Amino acid sequence: MKKLLSALVILVLIGGLVFAGGKQEAPKAAQKYTLRISTVISTSDPMYKGYALLAENLGKRTNGAIQATVYPDAQLGQDEDVMEQALLGADVAFNTDAGRLGVRVKQMGIVLAPYLFENPAEAKKFLLSDLFKSWQKELQEKHNLVLLALNYYAGGRNFVTKKPVLSPDDLKGMRIRTPGAPVWQESIRSLGATPVAMPWVETYPALQQGVIDGAEAQHPATFGAKLFEVAKNISLTNHILLMNGPVVGAKWFNQLPKEFQTILLEEAVKAGDFVTQTVLDLEKDYEKKMAAAGATIHTVNVKPFKEKAQNAYVALGLVDLKKEVEKVLGK
Repeated sequence: MKKLLSALVILVLIGGLVFAGGKQEAPKAAQKYTLRISTVISTSDPMYKGYALLAENLGKRTNGAIQATVYPDAQLGQDEDVMEQALLGADVAFNTDAGRLGVRVKQMGIVLAPYLFENPAEAKKFLLSDLFKSWQKELQEKHNLVLLALNYYAGGRNFVTKKPVLSPDDLKGMRIRTPGAPVWQESIRSLGATPVAMPWVETYPALQQGVIDGAEAQHPATFGAKLFEVAKNISLTNHILLMNGPVVGAKWFNQLPKEFQTILLEEAVKAGDFVTQTVLDLEKDYEKKMAAAGATIHTVNVKPFKEKAQNAYVALGLVDLKKEVEKVLGK
């Protein structure tokens, strides 16, 4: 009987330990995070391919803990709408440029000022500088937006018009579609045209209906949207080197483990490098394809355009800041 009681006591004690400690010892499932990456461009654009690569690499490096999906063609809405979602803490990232971010941190806008950088490599050098990083910090701390990277070279902006543009004088009286941020508006105005703020997806029908006389855009976007069908003149002014990048809301970003934050920032830059090289490799190919489809590609003397463009820095109050950027670049 004593042996039986001892055995029962031992069993009860073991059962109590299992019951008390079972939950603590059970393996805890890793937390999953979703990220919906929004862009207004089509799947044929190198930018889309770069974001697809970012989504893939995030999954690999986090063992599936960050599950990212890319939504092209404004499926999640226009950039401004997605930005509002990000500010509220939604699991969204949106592709944007320094012009739009410059509405919040004014200094950022200069990245899209006309003829500031000679090439994408020079732009990236500045975008990784301490000066630019201080602006990123301000964007996050004061405006609750985290710019993951801005080294996604989308291409040089050129004029896509119904009538040929060979000099700034040809732009007089032309209504040119451009984003609504001040740096875009003043840049186009300084070159002689009348800027018209309009969502990108409305550009093709606006050209078709004669609401505008042209647009200014980089080759991948012009080709993807088939603007050359309704505006057959493409003038290679290369007046702005369009640098894009993904932005997420600070609320969503701050909930990530520090390790995942680092991975997200690193992979965002790597994807930007991929986009840049892809665009550089394809720019001439885009020109050939658009010419074969009936577009006329105009090589122009950019010197008078550069001279006119300096008026934008005056209008925007960026003359001194331009000197700071040039100092960072060693000019």
